[in-house]
Amino acid sequence: MINSSCFGQKLEIFFSFSRKKLSCFNQFFSCQIRSFFRFFLFHVRPFWIQLSYFIIVSIFGHLALMVSKPRTAWFRPKDFDMFFTSVSATTVSSMSTIEMEVFSNTQLIIMTILMFVGGEVFTSFLGLQFTRSKFSKNCPSSNQNGVKLSHYFPDHTNSDNKIELDVEKEKPDINNIIENGNLNYSSIKVLGYVVLGYLFVVHLIGSSLVSLYVNFVPSARKVLKDKGLETQTFSVFTTVSTFTNCGFVPTNENMIVFKKNSGLLLLLIPQILMGNTLYPPCLLAMIWVLKKTTKREEFRYILMNYRDMGYGHLLSGHHALLLAMTVFGFILIQFILFCSMEWNSQVMDGLNLYQKVVGSLFQTVNSRHTGESVVDLSSISSAILVLFVVMMYLPPHTTFIPPNVHVHEEFPENGKQSQNRKKTFMECLIFSQLSYLAIFIIIICITERQKMEEDPLNFNVLNVTIEVISAYGNVGFTTGYSCKRQLKPNSLCVDTWYGFVGRWSTKGKFILIIVMFFGRLKKFSMKGGQAWNLS
Repeated sequence: MINSSCFGQKLEIFFSFSRKKLSCFNQFFSCQIRSFFRFFLFHVRPFWIQLSYFIIVSIFGHLALMVSKPRTAWFRPKDFDMFFTSVSATTVSSMSTIEMEVFSNTQLIIMTILMFVGGEVFTSFLGLQFTRSKFSKNCPSSNQNGVKLSHYFPDHTNSDNKIELDVEKEKPDINNIIENGNLNYSSIKVLGYVVLGYLFVVHLIGSSLVSLYVNFVPSARKVLKDKGLETQTFSVFTTVSTFTNCGFVPTNENMIVFKKNSGLLLLLIPQILMGNTLYPPCLLAMIWVLKKTTKREEFRYILMNYRDMGYGHLLSGHHALLLAMTVFGFILIQFILFCSMEWNSQVMDGLNLYQKVVGSLFQTVNSRHTGESVVDLSSISSAILVLFVVMMYLPPHTTFIPPNVHVHEEFPENGKQSQNRKKTFMECLIFSQLSYLAIFIIIICITERQKMEEDPLNFNVLNVTIEVISAYGNVGFTTGYSCKRQLKPNSLCVDTWYGFVGRWSTKGKFILIIVMFFGRLKKFSMKGGQAWNLS
């Protein structure tokens, strides 16, 4: 009994010691992870963080697509085409080298996840969480937290010429600083909840409305039944793709097969705008409504200190109004020109007056960044194609500002107003966006030079330019490929519904992958080329 009792005590001591050691190891491991995370946040540039994020997500998406089986047993896409599709979904570009109806329901769900986590609103939400992590709630006056505190520490550069008799006025109120710092921290936290709620509400309402429409409209329901698509998968996939401005649709023909379903097109148009070009005004309006209804101090603080939130999509009310006016102005110009050029063309055959108006509106709204299409782009006039190229090139926050209106905020990489500083020599060597696009087009023309000689009607410079600008703008517009345009007809040629890039060589596709990444991260190089003087 004595030996058994001693053995039990020793065993208890051993387990207690082991638990303490394991607890110390877990604490050490946890501290190391936190240290690495903080080092990653504070010392790595946002460009490399986002590039790593998109590459890692694309690789995992490629592996998931490869593991899951396609719908067609007789055709299995190439590994590189699967990786291309994963990159296209992650960068919300919708450039396609595979017909969409090849993908199984499981693969469509995987692509839905890739589009969602690669969308601008979701990635900006992650960036907002990084900003909150950098901000120390207990040390609001620290300069290394990455949050602008000039509101609390005014610049007194000219105070040498002033004599302040009251010494107490020079001393900042520490309690007030801490209180405002805590309000800043809580405001960033609340803003994160607002963005997350915005994502959830738009996707929930959007997918529900699309699902109801498909269930109650026989023609739309028949399309899905004939193609073997599940209604719920189609609704969620299309809503996510539309809101993230990706442009993928589970059907081979994209939205051409739904061009007579004007109700569905009208449901998707607001989702297109709310997920990209009109996101800042919609977010500002949502915060204003929450401020009026909840009376919370954080919403007032966000509206008054939008530059200090570290969130580039927050604008002043004046700037948001100018942005909305610019967006609708571009849509109106495109709509008028598109209707005047294509109203009686073959792309409008079989449509009544109402369907033509809605179809034209849907097409012009998509030209900025979404890429869903109700017409065959290869059949419309060259003038409209050039107009679409210009629209695809313009960044989402392009704003027309009259000369007598001054808007001070910009869209740098960290969401805060840029500061004047000297550029390094390497920054001066950076080309402009157009220069890089010209280089990409030249390289692709070199890689596809043999096809351009043998098949000049399909492989022409305009089609290549459209494909490159579409990938850069993360739009997804494509002229496709037609066997009828071959100068030397090939009996083995079969028309397919994937994009023009699907006919390119592997080298050309790889260059377009680089263009998609470059376009998704173009906000980090928008200032490039300013050191080059062309006068």
